[in-house]
Amino acid sequence: MFQEFKKFAMRGNVIALAVGVVIGTAFGAIVNSLVKDVIMPPIGWIMGGVNFSNFFWTIKGPVTTTLADAQKAGAVTINYGVFINTIINFLIIAIALFILIRAINRLQTKPPANPADAPPPPEDVVLLREIRDLLKSR
Repeated sequence: MFQEFKKFAMRGNVIALAVGVVIGTAFGAIVNSLVKDVIMPPIGWIMGGVNFSNFFWTIKGPVTTTLADAQKAGAVTINYGVFINTIINFLIIAIALFILIRAINRLQTKPPANPADAPPPPEDVVLLREIRDLLKSR
């Protein structure tokens, strides 16, 4: 069982996936910082100094002015401002991945659009086709 697991774990796809997860986690941290520290402050400033992370509804417990105070007091809250930040994070990651995949697809070789532009078949395929055609004509 150990040998089978070792064979599975050492395949290229598993290693590539592991590298992708690690890079994705680091990329997620960068995007979180971008949204929290770069994008949301100007949006909050434009909206009159609003901090989106403090947008919440108190369902049960003391009414407070900040989410941190509500959480310290043990209030039950719906944190829709944090949710807005998470949606913005997701959109940035999705757009970045779309641009990356689009660039990779452009770099890959595309098959010729016109069959006449395709390279000629190998000689053995041509000979086999001739033999097939001769057998059909008999």
